[in-house]
Amino acid sequence: MMDDFGLYPREEAFDPLGVMLFKALQVIAFLFFLALLAVSPDAKDGKIDSKAEFIITMDWPDNHPDDLDLFVQDPVGNIAWYRHREAGFLTLDRDDRGGANNFIIVNGKKIASPIREEIVTVRGIVAGEYTVNVSHFQATTGQPVAVSVKVQKLNPTAQVIFDNKLTLDHTGEEQTALRFWLDAEGKVLDVQQRQKSLMETFRNVRANGADLDPKTGVRMPRRE
Repeated sequence: MMDDFGLYPREEAFDPLGVMLFKALQVIAFLFFLALLAVSPDAKDGKIDSKAEFIITMDWPDNHPDDLDLFVQDPVGNIAWYRHREAGFLTLDRDDRGGANNFIIVNGKKIASPIREEIVTVRGIVAGEYTVNVSHFQATTGQPVAVSVKVQKLNPTAQVIFDNKLTLDHTGEEQTALRFWLDAEGKVLDVQQRQKSLMETFRNVRANGADLDPKTGVRMPRRE
């Protein structure tokens, strides 16, 4: 035969140990891949890993000098605002004072922040009515200010339950952006924009001769 004269390359001798080692490596690699799939979190559209149940955001135009405030009241009367940033499950995560002392620190340097935004998070569910109000603490321009208010339900998936604009034009003006109702499971039952003053709660306390927080009984310092 032609192969007897070396015209074709000869096949290498069969090595069963080498084949077994190669197959074992394939099995190990496959098992490692399955382990990665088991420990990796599922990627689901709209899924948010957050400790908050709701996020309430108020913003107004960047670099605007006016100071506006967000007030949120829960069903049992707790109110989160700049003088009482934690109230029940409510937390004022960001208090924005407009052009007054609104800075961030970057690499040890103080830089003016252009962002105008206040954020309240709802970190637990209490069934009943929630009120979201906006107050024009200090109007410096003398011009109307367009304010956006958004409420997002985070769990089990992200859902915007309210997103609207309102206009404030003078110091001391207060408007109700929305009132919404939750059941015991956190389901939104209703959303309304019927007006309800939260500032009146504080005025009534002061009219009785005390400058106290209506929920904690702690004397409230004047805002610097």
